[in-house]
Formats: sequence, structure tokens, C-alpha cells
Amino acid sequence: MQLTLPPGLSPQGFDAAVKALQGAVGPGWVMTTDEDRDAYADIYAPGPETLWGASGAVAPQTVEEVQAIVRIANEHKLPLWTVARGKNLGYGTAAPRMPGSMVLDLGRMDKILELDPTLGYCVIEPGVGFMDLYERIQRDKLPLMMSVPGNGWGSVLGNALDHGIGYTPYGVHAKNLCGLEVVLGNGDLVRTGLGAMEKNQAWHLFPFGYGPTWDHMFSQSNLGVVTKAGMWIMPEPETSLELTYDIPNADDIGWVIDTLAPLKIKGIVEQSIFIPSWLGKMVIKGQRKDFWDKPGAIPEWRVQELLKEHKLGYWQVALRLYGNEGIVKAQAEVVKAAFKPHLDTPPHEKWWHQGDPTNVMDTTLGVPSAVPLQMGDWVGGKSAHMGFSPVVPATGKHVLDQMHRSRKIIDAHDVDFYASFTIGGRFCNNVNMLMYDRDKPEDVDRIKKLFNALIADAAANGYAEYRTHLGWMDAISNTFNFQDHAMRRMTEKVKDALDPNGILSPGKNGIWPSAYAAQRGKNLA
Repeated sequence: MQLTLPPGLSPQGFDAAVKALQGAVGPGWVMTTDEDRDAYADIYAPGPETLWGASGAVAPQTVEEVQAIVRIANEHKLPLWTVARGKNLGYGTAAPRMPGSMVLDLGRMDKILELDPTLGYCVIEPGVGFMDLYERIQRDKLPLMMSVPGNGWGSVLGNALDHGIGYTPYGVHAKNLCGLEVVLGNGDLVRTGLGAMEKNQAWHLFPFGYGPTWDHMFSQSNLGVVTKAGMWIMPEPETSLELTYDIPNADDIGWVIDTLAPLKIKGIVEQSIFIPSWLGKMVIKGQRKDFWDKPGAIPEWRVQELLKEHKLGYWQVALRLYGNEGIVKAQAEVVKAAFKPHLDTPPHEKWWHQGDPTNVMDTTLGVPSAVPLQMGDWVGGKSAHMGFSPVVPATGKHVLDQMHRSRKIIDAHDVDFYASFTIGGRFCNNVNMLMYDRDKPEDVDRIKKLFNALIADAAANGYAEYRTHLGWMDAISNTFNFQDHAMRRMTEKVKDALDPNGILSPGKNGIWPSAYAAQRGKNLA
């Protein structure tokens, strides 16, 4: 990819900034060749990768180097785009929202600084991946069980800071953050919560502090660069029981939610409950052409044939209970009694006890896996996906209404319907996977029109996305319109105060500093 300069920076100014960065981190860790820029491109981009092209990347290894980079960026007016490991597939990967930004790649900051099995927490840097932390826990034989997302090759902190989810009782990952170290836009270093006291012993244990609590100000945020943080980890349970139900019909999702959400809210079921549609199982069995080789969405009659051929329900609930065996058995009886009025078929039961082996698909047992990446090859060609991800109340009415409306729109655009609902408490994350072939311009154009239609429909009915692709960050930000976007205006005032040159991730989630305010609404998908 050829060099794209950020707004207002000349080639001479860029060269001077690169030279200064090389002095701070070493020449080998400032990457500005065409090949380097390719490595930080959005490989799933719904359109030309150059829409969100980086000018290069810089990779520090210490917090002091991060501070030096931020100060150099301020001096040379070089905008930075912060990534932990840059594995955010479907949402932009490592590419910047504003083209020409220099990627601040924190992947070399990969230390596990603390790992406490007694109180169940770790302190880690942003380059620590789920597999790194899992292997350390297994190697040291620690009685801890991680919570991992569907695709476990990314950063533990990066996922939590972007509001990623997992499928254990600790599945709302942002809630596990406790005590952050952050470099601000002027190079200052701050610690949140009790960490504001030197050498505080409970920094990563108590989720508040003295006075205002700032931790979540730095999630989905461009207000600072998180250089380390505490994360709570679940103690490994004595036993676990998986109850798997195949749910036959699409509209059954209504009673499924009305059955499970009260059990989750009451604490009978503690995990974040993942409920994928049938296509979530098919994408790891082969490519689309193996099951339907014609253009357009798979027709409903063929869907029903596939469900019978592969012995699948339209949805699957793989619910897991954790803890003392006697308590788990009692909880299981409550779950079975709740399902009995709706399904005659009993669940498939699978017990796990401490010391039993796990497999690469046991995400509900905290095993990080890259198997779901097979989804990326479903449509063939230069296969890609994006997630349309609104949040809805955890009631059957809300979920059914959202499913019916989104499915109607997806069907109208002749795209396969692939949805999931994850009950995280009183809410459900509804992720709709939209898969397309980047080699086919008509596919890309269809997906973009579909995405815009889904956003407009969800907003009109009072639902918002909780994360989105670079090309729609401004569009989603615009839907948060209470009092003429009062929240955004407040955040941008804070942004200008903490980062007056606007050099940290301009445009992240629709937050634009004054220095780059003219870029709002540009480089959309």
C-alpha cells in the first residue's frame, strides 16, 4: 500500500517524525514500507483497503517508549491509532479510522506482570493474548479459568477495552477490568482507582477509588493509551455440567429468552449464555458451495433440508453450570424443569471435573480457540465478514421483534441470515454475521447497503450497536442523539482537554478532536 499522509502533515514533516520515532524505539520498530502498511490493512474491508490506510506503524516495548512516542507525535502533529494486537476481525483489524494515522502497535508489550490464584486476578500488558495467558495458567497448574471470546487469538486487554464478550460467568469482559495504567495525550502517566496512591496494595481488587471512577472512560476510547491493567479471573470450579438443547424453530428464540433470562438474573445460571443459529454450526463443516452452490441467500426449503441432514435445531443452547457438584445438580434440575413445558427431548449432558481434559472448542471452559476463524472461508474467494451488533433487552418480545425486523431486511438484500443472541444479564448482544466475497464488487455494495439499512431500522426502534466497523463509527455515533448528541459533545470536550493536538486515535467510535473535526463523515464505507 502506498503512503497516505495524515491531514496537515507534509512529506518532510512525516520524515522528521519517523526519524524521531526511530530514535525512541529503534529503527527496526518503525515500519513504513508499502509491505508494512499492507500488514496493518483491514483484510475484511468493505471496499478499498486504502480508505483506512495507515502511514506506518511504531511498536514500543515499554511504557516509557509509549510516552516518548506520544510526545514525538505531539511535536510533529502525527496522529496515532492504538491497537493491542490488531486482531479485531470484522471491525477494522489494525487499520486506523483516519487514513494516514501511524498505528501504535502495543503487541511487543506482552508481559504477564502478576497472576494471583488466591484472589483470582492478573495484571497484564496489552500485547498478552488469550492463548498466552491460558498457556501460563496451564503451565503453572493454577486453579483459574479464563473467559475467552469466540475467536481467541487476540489481546485480553484489547478485547475487554472494546467491550468483547465471552461465555462463562465472567463473560462481560469489560466488567473484569480493575485498575488501569494509562498514558494520556500529553504523555502524562496516570493510574486509575486505588492505583492513584503509590504502591497501593488493593489497586486491582477494588473496582472504584476515591472520588470519580475513570476506568471505563478508557474503554472504546481515544482518551489515553492503556499500558497495563488488572483483570479478574474466575476460580476454576470443582465441576461443570453442559446441558445442550437443540431448538427446532426460528421463532422459538422468544420462549428460549423468556426461559433463560430470569434464570440468569436470579443467578441460577451464571454464565453469559450464547445462542447461535444453525449457520454457526455449518460454517465449520465446510464452505457454502458444499451445501448451496447457487447465487443469493440459501432458501428456506434448503435450510430445513440441511437441519434434517445434519440433525441440527434452528438454534442451539449449550448452557453450562459451574461449581460444587451438588449445587450444579440442583441448578440443572431447575433448568430442566424450566425447559420441560417447551421441549420433550431432554438435553444432552456432559460433565467435566477438575483435571479432566478439554478440547479446542471448549470456550465455555475458558479454552481459547481459533477454530471459529473457519467462518472466514464460508463464501469462498476473498471471504470476509462484518458483525451488526445491536443490544436488546433480554425479553422474548424484544428479541423476536429485533430478529423479525433484521431478518426481513437481510432477506430483502438476498444475504444468508446468520444470527446469535448472548444473554449477558438483563440484556442480549445480538450479533448478525454478514459474510461476503471482497473480490465481488456487487457483494461489497450489497453488504454496505444492508448495513446502512440495519442501522437505520435498529435506531428507529430504539436499539443501538455496542461496537462497529471503522466505516460506520460516525454513523453509529450519530444514532446516540439525545439532546443533540450531548454525550458526544461532552466526550469531545474531555478529548480536547486531555489531548489538545488530537493525536490519539482521532475518530475512534465517532469521537473527533477539534484538530481533526473536519474529518468527521469522511472515509465512510
